[in-house]
Amino acid sequence: MDTSVRVFDDGAWISVGGDRAVGVADVWRLDAACCDCDRSDVLVEAFEKARREDGIVEARTVGRCLDCGASGRVGWVRVGHVDEDGFAVAERPARVE
Repeated sequence: MDTSVRVFDDGAWISVGGDRAVGVADVWRLDAACCDCDRSDVLVEAFEKARREDGIVEARTVGRCLDCGASGRVGWVRVGHVDEDGFAVAERPARVE
């Protein structure tokens, strides 16, 4: 199964299979995001790149920590997965090392 994954609308969306699937302005709780906080609530501000590997959809993300105010690149974040039923958004997005 070959499903396209790309950044859409100048970094505002991740498109999966031609449909807008994950958008900015969500708040995600992430470990060691864009600051020195161990765990923080991050406001997603933009997506830089997107990829799909073995059904897992990941996005290189930029955000702002709502705990300390720092802003910057979060890194790769697992945002969902694709299977025979289509795309499903991750219940809890997680950073990818």
